[in-house]
This record gives sequence, structure tokens and C-alpha cells, in this order.
Amino acid sequence: MSLVSKEKVISQKYNIRLKDTIEDFTKSLFHNLFDLEKEELTQLESTFHDVSKVLNISDSAAIWESFLTSLPDVRKQLDLDALAIEENDPAAKSLEEVYLAYPGFYAISIYRLSHELYMLNTPIIPRMMSEYAHGLTGIDIHPGATIGSSFFIDHGTGIVIGETTIIKSNVKIYQGVTLGGIQIKKSLSFTKRHPTIEDNVTIYANATILGGEVVVGANSIIGANVCLTTSVPKDSILTYKKEFKIRTRTRD
Repeated sequence: MSLVSKEKVISQKYNIRLKDTIEDFTKSLFHNLFDLEKEELTQLESTFHDVSKVLNISDSAAIWESFLTSLPDVRKQLDLDALAIEENDPAAKSLEEVYLAYPGFYAISIYRLSHELYMLNTPIIPRMMSEYAHGLTGIDIHPGATIGSSFFIDHGTGIVIGETTIIKSNVKIYQGVTLGGIQIKKSLSFTKRHPTIEDNVTIYANATILGGEVVVGANSIIGANVCLTTSVPKDSILTYKKEFKIRTRTRD
């Protein structure tokens, strides 16, 4: 980078305080999705237009109207996600507990909201929303990822789901899982860099699956700590084997 370019970056104003505004916007949007308040929705619209003006988003009115029409479907998807968590997690004692206390559900909720804005070609705002959820939950889901119905995240801390990931329906993912790219090159920005996970797959803790051409076939189980960079057929079971040597302590 040239000296002139560096000086331009340093002197550029980036409206950092918008981070606080988007945090409040995201929190209110999540609340309103479940506890509809017309006055709050009006305030959300106003905030969206104000932020859009600062970010030079010229078609914010059209984006907001399209976004509003997507909210009933988002709510239906989230109800299916909540049911998947309640049915699969023995620690979940009720649906109410899932809605009120599960960080995985919260991360999925913000993902589904930010994804709708992402699909409407809204710049920056979807990423700011996802990073807010990331900071709260430790779960990093890029809003560009495509995730099907009945998605279950258990525990969740340390999960990373990249921009071009495709996750189909009834998938279960545990803490520490990475669905990432095998190469980090700016030239790959517009290519599929992240894996495809077919229906009914379970991915256990700290598994890493890398590469845009990698497909995990339907009904497969990926065990804890597996590192996968090639596709696997449907109905596969992959496990990581580590040998331990246990010796009996001798006492003096």
C-alpha cells in the first residue's frame, strides 16, 4: 500500500458509532419478531433509514418493505429451529427455555434476520448484525450462508460458518465446529469457498470441514475433532482415532 493510500485510510471517517446503533436495532428486531409492537416496528424502520442514509444506501425504502414481507417466513423457520433444539437436546425442558435461554437459538435467529437483508443486497448492516450475535454467543454465522429448516446448534461456542456454506435441513452442529475455506485468497471472494452439508447430518464438537467442493452426504455423522477436506458419501460415519496409553501409578 502506498503512503498516499495509507494516509487516506487513516483520515477516512468510518462512523464507528453505528455499531452501537445496530446492536440496539438487532436486539429490538429480535424482540419484535416474537412480541409484535407496532410502535417499536415504526422506530425500527426509522433507525434502518437513518443508518442507510449514513451508509449511502439509496434504496432503503424498497429494501425495508421487502424485508418486512419476509418476517412471517423467518418466524416460521425459527419455530422449526426451536422445535429441533427442544426435541434433540435432553437438557431442554421446554420450548420456552429454548426461546429464552439458548445462545444457539439466538445466533440462528439473528442469522435468519441478517440473511434476509443480505439477500436484498443490503451492504454492511447484515455483517454488523451477525457480529453483534457473534460477540454475545461466540457463534459466528456469516449472513451469506444458506441454512435450511430445523437447524440445531448445541452449546455453540466457537462455531464458525463461512459465507458460501450450504447447510440443508435437519442438521445438528456442536461447539467448536468450523465450516470454512481451505484457501484464503482475495481473488476467491466470488467463488464457493465453504462446504455443503446435506440433510440430516450431525457434526460433533471441534470438527473442521474445509473447502468449497466438499460435500458431506445426507445422514452422515462427523465425529468430534475430525478434520475433513474431501467429500464423503451419504450414510457415512467418520471418527477421529487417538490412542491413549494409561499406566497405573506406582506409589513409594
